[in-house]
Amino acid sequence: MKSFNPKIALLFLFIGTCSLSTFGQCDRVLIQGQVVDSLFPQGFYNLMVINKTNGRGVFGQPDGHFSVVASPNDIIALSTKYYPIYQFVAYPDSNCQCQILAYIERIPQEFTEVIIRPLKSLQQIKEERAALALRETKLVSGINVLESPITAIYQAFSKKEQNKKWIAAQEYKDDQRKVVKELLRLYVSFDIINLSEDEFDDFISFMNLDTDFLKTATEMELILFIKDKYDHFQRFKLQDE
Repeated sequence: MKSFNPKIALLFLFIGTCSLSTFGQCDRVLIQGQVVDSLFPQGFYNLMVINKTNGRGVFGQPDGHFSVVASPNDIIALSTKYYPIYQFVAYPDSNCQCQILAYIERIPQEFTEVIIRPLKSLQQIKEERAALALRETKLVSGINVLESPITAIYQAFSKKEQNKKWIAAQEYKDDQRKVVKELLRLYVSFDIINLSEDEFDDFISFMNLDTDFLKTATEMELILFIKDKYDHFQRFKLQDE
């Protein structure tokens, strides 16, 4: 059992008596104070002092100072963008005032990841277009079928060999899409078209760009083709909305 401390008991008695007598004397409380960033010097241009008891609010000063009148025991909240809300009770002192120095710390900000891709030149993209080729899967064909008929039969019916061909075809399609996306990024930067990265895949599927045309077309032919397809894509998009 803890021992009885008469000094502590006397202190609590004094505070209680002081608060009761003060509340009895004060009908209104003048609250004055300042909000301070505990880490960095900061202006508070959007400081709002809200009396949560009566639902009223006023703006503070840009330097963080504020002054407001409330009733004793009202709940006051200091609201500042990017900072946690600082809340206190309006306890008046012997002069019917309440002095507040509110130290607050900025809430850590979470930012969405932004991927910055350097734009390739038209020449670089042109070289990539010309280099597009379906990866070799080492299939037996032509005269080699006569030389190795068992291998040819195996390839015709083997799921493993069919998977190889399917994987090669998918990789080829991915390579095409990557090249076309580089083109679209360049056209967007030149204000030829107006698409977001999220729309690229839908637009590429909509264009259904022929591989041979992609490999051999001139820059002007590609621009005219893609611009024409873009106009139709936007028209259908507006219709769906």
